[in-house]
Amino acid sequence: MAIRTYRPYTPSIRYRTTIVNDDITTNEPHKPLLSPKKRSGGRRNSGDITLWHRGGGHKRQVRTIDFKRDKTGIPATVVSIEYDPNRSARIALLAYADGEKRYIVQPIGLQVGQKLMSGPEADILVGNALPLKNIPAGTTVHNIELKPGKGAQMVRSAGGQAQLVAKEGDWALIKLPSGETRKVMVDCMATIGQVGNLDHENISIGKAGRNRWLGIKPVNRGVVMNPVDHPHGGGEGKTSGGRHPVTPWGQPTRGYKTRNNKRTDKFIVQRRSK
Repeated sequence: MAIRTYRPYTPSIRYRTTIVNDDITTNEPHKPLLSPKKRSGGRRNSGDITLWHRGGGHKRQVRTIDFKRDKTGIPATVVSIEYDPNRSARIALLAYADGEKRYIVQPIGLQVGQKLMSGPEADILVGNALPLKNIPAGTTVHNIELKPGKGAQMVRSAGGQAQLVAKEGDWALIKLPSGETRKVMVDCMATIGQVGNLDHENISIGKAGRNRWLGIKPVNRGVVMNPVDHPHGGGEGKTSGGRHPVTPWGQPTRGYKTRNNKRTDKFIVQRRSK
């Protein structure tokens, strides 16, 4: 894949870049694996906004992704590589030997026609899913479970990769993309390889409207608000806020630790690097 730039026939397109979708093999998704996506506008069941600046955007359909990879021992063939509007990575449609079809997240190097397998007996090849206890130390993995059988929860976005550092008894040590080293049970499943669509992080949005297509609404700066609306608001003329950056509710936004989950602290061997 490559990044495409445009001749600046309008001011905004001068900065806009897109990915050349030469890896996508079809524009038609597999209909039995589609379901409607309900829009929340960032509001939870009580009606108040918990995810700000959400709304609008293009209509989408959810692709049902197989994060469990629980069809153990049944070989599958990659039928197509497709675009998924709900994630940064590409998805691959697998056709299993028993006739069932499922989507998975596409790793780098996965091609149409390739054979895949999941389960303890699977080979250490890109796209195959195995329990961590059957994967050699030093292997690059993605789509990692936190609880056996729950489905992959870590390292699923474009370009994501983790490294299986070591195995000690019932636990495996995994170095995550953030730099954090974490303990995970060796019975948890992981997929070999690195998530594809590496160039996703190099895209320049280029214009405000493109974010609106994605359902992201504009964000107002605190310094242009009134004091009643934001701690940075008010002042005569243009001001810089007069204090360290905070959220609208007064919480520091730079370097302030907000993690509050003591239940899982024991699984973190080394905090993420700065």
